Amino acid sequence: ISRSTYGNLRKRISETRRANQKSFFSTQNADENQSPYISGDTTHFGYEDVKIEEKEGRVKEVFENVAENYDIMNDVMSMGIHRYWKDELCRMTGLESIAKVIRSQPPSSTQGQQQDEPLLSILDVAGGTGDVAFRFLEACGCIERSKSSGLDPIQITVCDINPAMLQVGERRLRQNTNHGDAVLDQTQSIRFKEGNAERLPFPDNSFDFYTIAFGLRNVTNVDQALRDALRVLKPGGRFLCLEFSHLPNPTMQAIYDTYSFNVIPQMGHLISNDRDSYQYLVESIRKFSTQEELKDRMSAAGFENTSYTNFTQGIVAVHEGW
Repeated sequence: ISRSTYGNLRKRISETRRANQKSFFSTQNADENQSPYISGDTTHFGYEDVKIEEKEGRVKEVFENVAENYDIMNDVMSMGIHRYWKDELCRMTGLESIAKVIRSQPPSSTQGQQQDEPLLSILDVAGGTGDVAFRFLEACGCIERSKSSGLDPIQITVCDINPAMLQVGERRLRQNTNHGDAVLDQTQSIRFKEGNAERLPFPDNSFDFYTIAFGLRNVTNVDQALRDALRVLKPGGRFLCLEFSHLPNPTMQAIYDTYSFNVIPQMGHLISNDRDSYQYLVESIRKFSTQEELKDRMSAAGFENTSYTNFTQGIVAVHEGW
């Protein structure tokens, strides 16, 4: 199959996806331009109702405030368990095995395609500080590959709406490792790109994987973000979302709520003199969809074979779809 034929096929598949999305919302008697996640001209910012156009700026401000202490914030929010959750997300992608197959091919078989596009493209949205993407770099063997010349046939793109978060991520990569400059500038295994999850700055059918960790609940229009995730995925591409969720056990949920509302904001005050940002983050978890609700939203957006896996009694869940 020629590259032009393949491109036309991908375009037709993308058009079919959009048609299916319109058909679903039409049969549900929903306004195509008014997502069910949005109520009138307001939405929630934690427990506060705000104008739709205000939320993006408010969320940006939160993450500008916590950017330098983002990893500490995650430790506070999860009692350190977020490291295990992100490791599991990375394992679930299967990237290590996929990368081994790609890297086992002789250089001559991949050299021509490198000039046009990577053999494996991974998009990590709301991943500004690189915590998830750096795991992908390791799993895909990009660090070892950076010791060789030429472009890496595997590319990871970190996309975030907040430039302060992206700056932290790139600085961490350049300063804290021996390979940062190489994977950024030489093999170009990783790149950082500013962008909004609802309007990603990438063409249709661009990525094999789309991941988002602890970011979807902060998006103003979650349904639109899901639709745009599907748009940028290649046919057969895989979506994985790691997000705080809801415990099915009411007793455990009550204990978790007590910890969240009484400990986390106070820790935010002690660590960064910023109680309000941490209070918002706690409230945003309670306002976000349950596991089943998010699964339904993914299906409505056009994803197929949707499912989720709970971790730590359902404190977080990984949702996936194709």
